Amino acid sequence: MEVSWEQSVTDSINTVYLLFSAYLVFVMQLGFAMLCAGSVRAKNALNIMLTNVVDAVVGSISYYLFGFAFAFGDGSNSNPFIGTNFFALFNIPNTSYDYSFFLYQWAFAIAVAGITSGSIAERTQFTSYLIFSFFLTGFVYPIVAHWVWSSSGWLSPSSSDLLLGSGAIDFAGSGVVHLVGGIAGFWGSFIEGPRVGRFDAFGKPIQMRGHNATLVVLGTFLLWFGWFGFNPGSFDKILVAYPNTSQGNWTAVGRTAVTTTLAGSTAGLVTLFGRRLLVGHWDALDVCNGLLGGFVAITSGCSVVEPWAAIVCGFVAAWVLIGLNILALKLKFDDPLEATQLHGGCGAWGLIFTGLFAKEEFVIQAYDSGETGVVRPFGLFMGGGWGLIGAQAIEVLVIVGWVSLTMGPLFYGLHKLGILRISPEEEIAGLDISRHGGYAYAHHEDDQPRFYADYIRVQN
Repeated sequence: MEVSWEQSVTDSINTVYLLFSAYLVFVMQLGFAMLCAGSVRAKNALNIMLTNVVDAVVGSISYYLFGFAFAFGDGSNSNPFIGTNFFALFNIPNTSYDYSFFLYQWAFAIAVAGITSGSIAERTQFTSYLIFSFFLTGFVYPIVAHWVWSSSGWLSPSSSDLLLGSGAIDFAGSGVVHLVGGIAGFWGSFIEGPRVGRFDAFGKPIQMRGHNATLVVLGTFLLWFGWFGFNPGSFDKILVAYPNTSQGNWTAVGRTAVTTTLAGSTAGLVTLFGRRLLVGHWDALDVCNGLLGGFVAITSGCSVVEPWAAIVCGFVAAWVLIGLNILALKLKFDDPLEATQLHGGCGAWGLIFTGLFAKEEFVIQAYDSGETGVVRPFGLFMGGGWGLIGAQAIEVLVIVGWVSLTMGPLFYGLHKLGILRISPEEEIAGLDISRHGGYAYAHHEDDQPRFYADYIRVQN
């Protein structure tokens, strides 16, 4: 059947919108790389940048071969737990998905591995990065994506059999992306243990600040820029008109960008003043992490809450991050980038926040294209009852359980095989010289080996 020129133009604009959003999300990899590089010590900068590249290239292959199929492989034999079609993009494009959709989802998948890499930075063997990155992007993450984002997933708000009559709303992935990455990072960091010298003989923390605040700030702004593809781009289509109104997805896309900005900005401000009260000075690095915590939290409900509610989201997210960082130090838990606390803690809060503040009108716009006569559960504090908040709580619990059951044993197995953590001697020397043949920067301390051959001679 011949498609009208109007439909062709509409499809073309929607495809360009989705591709542009995919490019924005991919820019977040550069943001992760800069943030991670600035947050570690100079002797490990080359290693952490290489791991960010590896997350992208390994994730590309694993998501192409298996991940997309496990996440979105619907069909006649589809089931609520795992996809079963489209391995290696077989039968793509079709009436449901095309290459642009794959590319957009791939950009999300590789972001998950980038989160986990930060948790285990400065002490992990490179082989382990390759293994966990392939497994996380090819299997663990896609299963959760299928539950929430596939129309046949058991948690999906688009399912024909809605959990608790609602389904879980995780519009752009506070749980699917950030909580998954944060919990995976928790298990990696927990099994490895703290970095050498992170705590003294009495258990008191010793500060190990990153070597370059400029890179941290640059990475934060790049992530902020990419989040405009992450959250508004999750509508997939921008030319969708709502009935009986002049509004459409273009309206919701703009609102989503506003809520994203307000949540992150509020969290950044609260962190700025909160940390000033706690430590006695203004800390740019803490503000950057607070800003990102607000973005992580709003990612679930960005499309279904009012702008004022986004400010509430960011305010609470900042204190969640501050509180979890204090708790981590008390428990001697060492995450160099605070990824577990930031992505795990703020991601979990974001899911609960959505269950409290989602507005019915916006929920119908996001999931039913504004169709009239549709009734959906919405936020508890907005008068929507317990259905949505119950589904949100279930999503938090099952993600924590699933990632723990898969990534926990994987990291433990790598540990028992002796291929997870580097030796204390290599860690003290730095991964750049001990594992990668040199430093990220041309100049270095005069009393340290400058090249890998010099390092080997020192060891012998």
